[in-house]
Amino acid sequence: MQIFSSTIIPTINRATLARAVMSILDQKFDAADFEVIVVNDSGQPLPDADWQHSPRVRVIGTQRRERSVARNTGAAIARGKYLHFLDDDDLLVPGALQAFWDLDQTARAVAWLYGNYQTVDNAGNRIDEFHPGLRGNIFAMLICGEAIPFQNSFLRAPAVFAAGAFDPQITGVEDRDLGRRIALRGAVAYTDTLVAQIRIGARGSSTNWNIIAEGDRWGREKALCIAGAYARMRASADSTYWYGRVSRALFASLVWNLKRKQVWTAASRAVAGLMFASWRIGAPAFWNGLRTKIN
Repeated sequence: MQIFSSTIIPTINRATLARAVMSILDQKFDAADFEVIVVNDSGQPLPDADWQHSPRVRVIGTQRRERSVARNTGAAIARGKYLHFLDDDDLLVPGALQAFWDLDQTARAVAWLYGNYQTVDNAGNRIDEFHPGLRGNIFAMLICGEAIPFQNSFLRAPAVFAAGAFDPQITGVEDRDLGRRIALRGAVAYTDTLVAQIRIGARGSSTNWNIIAEGDRWGREKALCIAGAYARMRASADSTYWYGRVSRALFASLVWNLKRKQVWTAASRAVAGLMFASWRIGAPAFWNGLRTKIN
């Protein structure tokens, strides 16, 4: 039986796991049912904890297969209309499930719901708060380096599977990679509600920061090679500024492919970049976009 949402938490048994799980179980939400799937990728049994005895929790193991495999495994058994991927050191804030439910009632034709989020340090102290405000077709924005974290996102399950789910070959930016592929096919809806806290910082992180930039380039290239990518970008770029940013992304792809002696792909990127520039090349807003670095 389908339920509203499945929160999937891959874990290597960090001390913050219980807090992450309880941030879901403690939600004051009774409009529909929800579940938590904890995917133990630590290679060791999890110590017994009260949350494991909740009827809403299932624990499965993946034996150190890394986070993308863990997430895909959790998604494969999930019963939720929406899939929510939460790291074991992050949390959903009170009222988040209700906010997503309310948004779902008015945004039925979208692939992706999301809300505002805070970044915090290891002690839980707030660093910043983000209100992205992006709606609809955001494919061009994601190609250009913008990103919406998955911790503050509910993704329609069919959209995740149609996009191919997480790619185990991309580590550290696997959410950006999947996000582009979802945005290529579907729209996003936004609630101006704080829904998540995300811990940032290298200390205590399981991410290999040395491979982040290259992994993100590979993910961008994958998305650009999918049929319909250019048309989707053109429909998404809603201003001269964004045409400039798309042109920069395409020219950056041109250079990346030339370094790998992929001449025909590089040539196609050059042509596409020039087509996006077109008559806009004389507009100051275009140059503002062209000068904006890719994140």
